[in-house]
Amino acid sequence: MPDLDLSLPDGKLYEYLVERPAGVLIIIAVALLIRWLVKRSIGRVVRRASHGTVPGVLANSKAGEMLADLRPGASERRRQRASAMGDLLTSIATIVIIGIAFVMILDQVGVNIAPLLTGAGILGVALGFGAQTLVKDFLAGIFMIMEDQFGVGDVVDMGEAAGTVEAVGLRVTRLRDVNGTVWYVRNGEVLRVGNQSQNWARTVLDITVGYEADLDRVQRILADVAHTLYEEPALKGVIIEEPEVWGVERFAKDGVVVRLVLKTAPLEQWTVARTMRQRIKASFDEAGIRIPTSFQTTVEDQA
Repeated sequence: MPDLDLSLPDGKLYEYLVERPAGVLIIIAVALLIRWLVKRSIGRVVRRASHGTVPGVLANSKAGEMLADLRPGASERRRQRASAMGDLLTSIATIVIIGIAFVMILDQVGVNIAPLLTGAGILGVALGFGAQTLVKDFLAGIFMIMEDQFGVGDVVDMGEAAGTVEAVGLRVTRLRDVNGTVWYVRNGEVLRVGNQSQNWARTVLDITVGYEADLDRVQRILADVAHTLYEEPALKGVIIEEPEVWGVERFAKDGVVVRLVLKTAPLEQWTVARTMRQRIKASFDEAGIRIPTSFQTTVEDQA
């Protein structure tokens, strides 16, 4: 058999051994440099966002004062949200940079990338139609994190499920209700969110007293009990404003309903409500004020 000539011309040999490998290395180096610059820029933005930097135009305004007056723990919450968005943006940038660099490397080594790009476009359209729900969930998750609608530890009501948020992902949110049941809610299916633990909460107590009770006296007792609780050192920072007695709320079947409200720290409204009910009951018993019930128990003597 005749010998096959596998030798390459000097120009082609130089191209395959020097030019193309050098081009691949340059593409990789440039991609790594761009990724480093993007990651550093995102990190700088994240650090500024996590510290809550107020723009100069707002520094001396009422809006600036409101931004500075945040509840305890808000800075940590802001840091977590900024970190999550930073990780997300870094991941997206890395995927885009690696994808572009990979296509350029294929072109550099002599692969015809035109059919590849056409196939990728068709595949992208197909995936876009087939994964609309997934894309919807991811976009909703991104906006939930950006807008700080809720975070880990918040107590929220999502309609079908309510409870404490245990994890916030880009696709699903996990929360646990008061009975211990874990709910997985797709972000794209969340139409409304009621957050019971953001910034501050409110304890609303509707106290029913008999129609014979002196309402002025009832309101004074409620105000005194609430003020005493507000002044207790152990509850400093739990009740964040002076309690208010809003007065007669309505006339019920069993008696007159008087409303008392206390502004509290997030997630503390239920503890404050339980403590207030106990103290109100004790104070009403001492003052001889009757709390009516919806039933009466009759004991009859039997011969």
